[in-house]
Amino acid sequence: MNKSTFTPMQWLKKGLPATLLFLSSLPARASGSGPVELKAGMVITSSIQVKKAVYRLNGQDSLNRPVIRISGNNITIDFNKAQLLGSNNKQLPNEYYGLAILVEGNNITIKNARVNGYKVALMATGCKNLVIENSDFSYNYRQQLQSTWLHEDVSDWMSYHHNENDEWLRYGAGIYLKDCSQATVTNNSITGGQCALMMMRCDDGMITGNDFSFNSAIGIGMYRSSRNNVLHNKLDFNVRGYSDGFYNRGQDSAGILVFEQCNKNVFAYNSVTHGGDGFFLWAGQTTMDTGEGGCNDNYVYKNDFSDAPTNGVEITFSRNRIIENIINGCDHGIWGGYSWETSISGNTFQKNRIGIAIEHGQNNNIGFNRFDGNKQAGIKLWARKIQPSDWGYANKKDTRSMKYLIYDNDFKNEKIGLDLTMTTDILGHNSFTNTEIPIKKDSTVVGFNTDADIDPVRIVDAQSKLVENWKTKSIPSSPGTEGRNQIRITEWGPYPYDHPYPYIFLKKIDSNDVYYFDVLGPATGSWSVWKTNDLRHITSMEGNFPAEIKAQRTGPDVQLQLQYTGEGYTGRFGAEQPAGTYIFSFRDFLPDINWEVNWYSWDKAHDPNKNYEQFKTVYNNNPVKSETAKKIDYTWWGSIGKNLPADSFAIVATGTVEVEKGKYRLSVTADDLVKIFVDGKLIIDFWDVTKYRYDEDTHHTAVVELNGRHTIRIEQVENSGYATLIFKLIPL
Repeated sequence: MNKSTFTPMQWLKKGLPATLLFLSSLPARASGSGPVELKAGMVITSSIQVKKAVYRLNGQDSLNRPVIRISGNNITIDFNKAQLLGSNNKQLPNEYYGLAILVEGNNITIKNARVNGYKVALMATGCKNLVIENSDFSYNYRQQLQSTWLHEDVSDWMSYHHNENDEWLRYGAGIYLKDCSQATVTNNSITGGQCALMMMRCDDGMITGNDFSFNSAIGIGMYRSSRNNVLHNKLDFNVRGYSDGFYNRGQDSAGILVFEQCNKNVFAYNSVTHGGDGFFLWAGQTTMDTGEGGCNDNYVYKNDFSDAPTNGVEITFSRNRIIENIINGCDHGIWGGYSWETSISGNTFQKNRIGIAIEHGQNNNIGFNRFDGNKQAGIKLWARKIQPSDWGYANKKDTRSMKYLIYDNDFKNEKIGLDLTMTTDILGHNSFTNTEIPIKKDSTVVGFNTDADIDPVRIVDAQSKLVENWKTKSIPSSPGTEGRNQIRITEWGPYPYDHPYPYIFLKKIDSNDVYYFDVLGPATGSWSVWKTNDLRHITSMEGNFPAEIKAQRTGPDVQLQLQYTGEGYTGRFGAEQPAGTYIFSFRDFLPDINWEVNWYSWDKAHDPNKNYEQFKTVYNNNPVKSETAKKIDYTWWGSIGKNLPADSFAIVATGTVEVEKGKYRLSVTADDLVKIFVDGKLIIDFWDVTKYRYDEDTHHTAVVELNGRHTIRIEQVENSGYATLIFKLIPL
């Protein structure tokens, strides 16, 4: 874990006047002609210019009680580069709380604001013709990620599948718009957060010229939002769940997310590189249950979706147009499961694992695309023999894979051009150069005609009038260089190349306990080794940025502390550091614990979800499995071993540790239930399955004072399905 040399308390900028205001129980109404000072609880109902200052105003526990409320019609609020800084009594972004600004009314303009340190920076509800421009809503709430260089942690997975009750707000946001029509969001910045711009039931908006990059989840998210225009934005590096060479999961992060009945939106000329998915579209639960609707008739034109750990474009259960995009270096260029009447035309697919992958697609047109060097196949079409029985969609719709026009695509340097199975009625005429297997198909493919004479008009879609007349017809440049290996996920999200700070990034540890580090920071700065612990054979003692260091572990408490010297920079939580010298560090604490781990089966008579006291009598039985371990790090997608249960089991792990006096964080990810005892005292108690709704609910922490020798006991219960138990002891 890297240690920061600053906290949000250091936000005050050099040269700006500082205004320290405390929460007021009485709302104030703005008045007067001069610049207005902000106060907590203020209600603004007329046009004002805010006095330029830093306002350290903590939010409330509830998002229903904003620090500043803007209410009325036909007003302009010029924040004049004033900064609202919240959560001043907190150190870390996952602790940030409160709503800074709530906007209600019509024809309201918000401009030149800077808002940092809140759960949600700006929320607008029920507004028409809202304008948000030239503002910065960076460095607000974000989760502390638990995945490591070696494997992911399930608690980092997110779910955006439901938002009828504003479930998305649990992830925070820079901007959250609800029931806003004809909104304009332009020339704003959001970085260093979790979710940038999130839109709920918002139609006919214009989202242009923004930079929503380097967030740990979503650049732009839409739910039940239609006819919006999203053009010329920088939405790069909105990502988590990736470790180069080890796993590429994405964990439902995306540059653009479009869920649940979002129709007729235009997405054009956006840079959306290095996202978990670049573009992530899902029809929605309504469609999954009824077979009706979808996220249909969206126009995705001339964007760059390259270098996504998972899918450059994911479009499922819907009808859309994906035209002339750049989609290189992803796992799948396009994942189009159950897409129908979708056009995929004029795109470039290079160096993906698979260019286009569609299962159970129908009546799709794939034409005039360029495929070059995709590892497994250019296009892969297939179907499953059996559909999930609990899908209303599959029960109510014909889901056969059939009726494709695949025309005038250019395949070069491919292992397989077309990989087809269980698909019928394919018309195509394509070119293949240096392709090992141009067409691979089996006996389940029926009605395949490679010499079809197809009218190009059937493939090419008319261009959106908005796109045709748009003033800027180029994609913004990405702040990172090409390649997924540029994605470096820290415990707080992606490392930001557009505003680098000194950081030691662990790439891997080999079998000889050699640590491989990237040393990152401002290009004009330098670094030198300041202090180490339990390391030897350090390959470099000083240098410039970026650099690589290797060192071998010699003990249980690896520490590498480097000294930065150079220009000023923006720290990972947003604080401005002036030019000078700073210490930045890495620590990997591996306490010597010999764990005794036992697995037990349980039955309905000993249901842990009903009666813990009765359940724990199963610990008196003979365990079904036992082992000793040096660490608690288990994940199962099936049984815990040959002829052993996959469900209805419990674990008891007991170990003794000796540590120096200090504060330590107990960290555990457990599916489904868990208790942790230290010296017989219950420290973590998550034993109510009704509180387990999302993947993030599997993670639990507690801070304890330890000194000397202690016994730790972990009890974990698995009900059914996926199971995991990961424990860490972290010195603070």
